[in-house]
Amino acid sequence: MSDNQEVQKHELQKIVERAVGQVFAEEMPRLQAQVTQRVLESVPAPAAASSNGADAGSLRRIVASIHAGTTQKEILRALLDGGSLQCERVALFVVKAGAATGWQARGFADDEAVKDFSLDMSAGPVSHAYHNRAATPANIAEMDVRFVEQFGRPTNEQLLLVPLLLKDKVAALLYADGGSTGPLDAAALELLVMATSAWLEVISLRKQSIKETNDVHYERVPEHVPAHLPSDVSQPTPAHAVSSFSDPFAGQTPTPLAAVAVAASPEPAAEVVEVAPPVHAAFAATAAAPATAADPHAALSPEDADTHRKAQRFARLLVDEIKLYNQAKVSEGRRNKDLYDRLKEDIEKSRATYQKRYGTTAAANGEYFQQELLRSLAEEDATVMGANFRL
Repeated sequence: MSDNQEVQKHELQKIVERAVGQVFAEEMPRLQAQVTQRVLESVPAPAAASSNGADAGSLRRIVASIHAGTTQKEILRALLDGGSLQCERVALFVVKAGAATGWQARGFADDEAVKDFSLDMSAGPVSHAYHNRAATPANIAEMDVRFVEQFGRPTNEQLLLVPLLLKDKVAALLYADGGSTGPLDAAALELLVMATSAWLEVISLRKQSIKETNDVHYERVPEHVPAHLPSDVSQPTPAHAVSSFSDPFAGQTPTPLAAVAVAASPEPAAEVVEVAPPVHAAFAATAAAPATAADPHAALSPEDADTHRKAQRFARLLVDEIKLYNQAKVSEGRRNKDLYDRLKEDIEKSRATYQKRYGTTAAANGEYFQQELLRSLAEEDATVMGANFRL
């Protein structure tokens, strides 16, 4: 290929990248809203207001947080964070090559212990949920004795297993129970898993659309590029093993346009850098907010510490929703330093929702909603909130 042809190809690549990026930047907010609405509509009316307080508004905020994710890890973390508001203990087990291996958990005495724990897929509610691809309520006595010995029994003995389906295959199993306090909102958890499944499908379609767009103009990417889950999402699959389904979590991030350009040599890339529409940049940082190195609630009782963590997550969900549905106002408010004035109605409505749920709990003095406004909405710059915002 001549130098002139190389230059033309490079220029064409940049044009395609800009065009595809612009289309997704324009369409993704609308698509998010549509998926959220359809998932909520698919759930029977009683699920909209459960005895545990999972009203339609709070569920919508959790779904919005799930849909703010742009990578599989962000989406699954948001599912667990939101799920932990509907029950005491929740864990996600990724299904690969016929095995269900622990990935992350919330609310257990030792969340880290869930990692690498393999569920018994041969019997009990785990087998029923997997083979029937249906949510399965059960008694803890029906679980594998290894699980009970490792993690203990919930007080009311009840649990729920929900399969996460992708392309009609079970990609993961969500385990939930009431722990020591008892709440377990099965309907809400099923909805959140449905929302997660739907959004992972959308992300997959987005990746495929980008790939097909580039395949029209460029040669295909070499087949040596790895397409398995990263080690911190599931156990690596041996080269000779065959997955029971087409891996829906292939790769941690959507394939960037640069990765499907013609490769000069067949050497695998050392690192994949995500190229995502700029409209989602703020959400990625929020959905994947890192945990502090030391637990700030270590001195509290387990019950109070859990309340504080749930309040923090709920505040994050509320602010995520404000950002999701007011993207233009957020950008303009930051630029003009009048963010609070532009979003006052949404902020105060969400503040009231937060106070109603956590204003009289052990987390009341945490001011987590206010902190999240400054951290996520104002990006640690209180001046962008404007003169009418009070700390």
